[in-house]
Amino acid sequence: MRDDNLTFIELVQRNLHTVRWADPADLRATARRRNRRAVVAAVAVLALTSGVALVATGRVDRPTAAPVAAGPSATAWIATEVPADALLQASDLRPAIARPWNDAGLGEEIRLDRMVEVCRQDQGLATTWEQSRYSRSVTLLRDRPDVGDQREGQMLATQDLYRVAPDRADRLFDGLPALLGPCRQWRASGPTAWQGRTVAAEVVHSWQEIDRGFAGDESVLVRHTVSQARRLDTGAPLGDPPPPADRAVVRVGDLVSVLQNRAGGTESQLRDLARAAAQRMCVAANPSC
Repeated sequence: MRDDNLTFIELVQRNLHTVRWADPADLRATARRRNRRAVVAAVAVLALTSGVALVATGRVDRPTAAPVAAGPSATAWIATEVPADALLQASDLRPAIARPWNDAGLGEEIRLDRMVEVCRQDQGLATTWEQSRYSRSVTLLRDRPDVGDQREGQMLATQDLYRVAPDRADRLFDGLPALLGPCRQWRASGPTAWQGRTVAAEVVHSWQEIDRGFAGDESVLVRHTVSQARRLDTGAPLGDPPPPADRAVVRVGDLVSVLQNRAGGTESQLRDLARAAAQRMCVAANPSC
């Protein structure tokens, strides 16, 4: 299907979630946090209307975070690989109609949302993501063998699971308010095609903490909303706003998960996934549950 035949919501779901279903290799790459280490080219796609996308790109430098003294512990922390059985399984979805793609990583950064990075960069702010020792990811896909091409809309849930030093996990959760604070009302604008013409348009992004403490040892629910796009010259609306995108960040011991359910999924479903993920994480966490 050509992009100019897609509805506005379909474009938003495709662009904001940056999910491409070209082949299994691409799916596994998506589940592995999209970029490795150091300098990253961050891309924010602001879908404005059917067949139209406004794109802003930039690079973000990551200065070394200020050292933080770790609290006393009875035993030294020892990092071990993240086992596959600590991830969400197809049976954790209701109904269980999924097949998994998973992969492992080493030294991955714990990125909550790439577009937060772009928002902060636009305001001249650097973003330092905490680094894990080991990680593993899973993308749960709708299993429909009777259907030929399922590349659009088949993602049901994603999970990035990290083994993190305790002091880094503390900084991750303690630092979320400061990370998201500058992005509560981020205005992004640029030229876009609209009804055969090029116009200047604007959308407003917002990231906010919705809740804490609903799963595991620590948990946070973060919501990303995008306003209806409007022309800068007249203020006229362009299309409809997309639905909000929620992410859950869950900690159990030295394991941290970043979870997202399918486009159009509910907050209740994501909370259920977070609690199921916390139970799975218990078997591999240090200390264990």
